[in-house]
Amino acid sequence: MTNIAFIGLGIMGSPMAVHLANAGHRVAGYNLDMDRAKPLVEAGGLAAGSIADAVKDADVVCVMVPDSPDVELVLAGPDGVFQNAPTGALVIDFSSIRPDVTIELAAQARANGFRLLDAPVSGGQAGAENAALSIMVGGEAEDFQTAKPLFDRVGKTIVHVGGNGAGQTVKAANQLIVAANIQALSEAVIFLEAYGVDTKAALEVLGGGLAGSAVLNQKKENMLSRSFAPGFRIDLHHKDMGIVTAAAREAGVVVPLGALVAQLVASARANGDGGLDHSALLRGVERLSGKEIG
Repeated sequence: MTNIAFIGLGIMGSPMAVHLANAGHRVAGYNLDMDRAKPLVEAGGLAAGSIADAVKDADVVCVMVPDSPDVELVLAGPDGVFQNAPTGALVIDFSSIRPDVTIELAAQARANGFRLLDAPVSGGQAGAENAALSIMVGGEAEDFQTAKPLFDRVGKTIVHVGGNGAGQTVKAANQLIVAANIQALSEAVIFLEAYGVDTKAALEVLGGGLAGSAVLNQKKENMLSRSFAPGFRIDLHHKDMGIVTAAAREAGVVVPLGALVAQLVASARANGDGGLDHSALLRGVERLSGKEIG
């Protein structure tokens, strides 16, 4: 049994924490909205009243919060992990943030006697609930091996991709690919509908060929039914596309398709769709095509 603190019990963090508790670990969870701790408590975990309370006895501290400033506050803030967790604890940051921020936080962690892995995930809410996430891990190989049994409880494809920051870099590439796929699928759906094709049947056959993808499999029903309850919000993908375009510029890499998709994601957000699932990029295609918004 490992003593685990889990900071951030949202759509992704809550089921991940529950899986760890179900595996027999002692899990103390903290979230700003403590109602989000109910599933963890029902699984035998603990609801902590603060970050300090959650991490005070932790061997491992897991973090799953929205953005770079949130991670910085959780780890390096005055009431954060570095000030309150036992020296030597392993910090696993499942959040998707800027690679340069991760590298700086890893340096701060070492200076304070901690170890840090950046371990952003892909797979959305369904992947978190089914313990089928892809996890791209940056950090020391020895720390990766220590954490591997925990990763195995929440993920299916777990790969050590390099040193600190590498996990976040791979996640940025992932978000570029996913956004481009969702946009292409959205355009295909509106195109098919315009010609009166049986769109469900069309997507079935497309999914069996080279056009098939995890995005098509997971997002086609959202688009067909115009049901955009968030599994991964456009707000968060907007943040991730900002990471992609900024990091690409710093590296001197040209991402023209990425830049275009980033603008389409920004447009969706500006039109009030930020709280919807990223499959709601379909609504942007409808707007541009002069169609009634579904």
